[in-house]
Amino acid sequence: MQTCRREFTLETRGDGDVLDLTARAQEAIDESGLRDGVCTVFVAHSTCGVTTIEYEPGCTRDLNDVLEAITPRGRRWEHNVRNADTNGHSHVRAALVGPSVTVPFSGSRLDVGTWQRIVCIDFDDRPRSRRVIVQVLGV
Repeated sequence: MQTCRREFTLETRGDGDVLDLTARAQEAIDESGLRDGVCTVFVAHSTCGVTTIEYEPGCTRDLNDVLEAITPRGRRWEHNVRNADTNGHSHVRAALVGPSVTVPFSGSRLDVGTWQRIVCIDFDDRPRSRRVIVQVLGV
């Protein structure tokens, strides 16, 4: 087994901004020269998440609407009270979605579904710079 690691920075708008990282993950596989294995995409922040979804405005809006219903911005968040902060909802949303996704690849191509994309969602309440790590493991 061999590994290849790639790191890059994203500029986001915050507030549920959804960014498609599929091409970045595929580029890491291409650069690795590996044929078969797994590709992990990880965001190194506590108010962001990484998942897969059909990357189109309806799906991304629906996801953000559901997360707002589950974790409403306007409720009392202990994080905000203790830290004089405003992004308690962002931390909980990120914890629910998770910071990473692992996708297999074969023939040097990601094994994603027809409409499935790897996305990063920034839940913070302001624009941010985000560090993303892509690690490829395979043969």
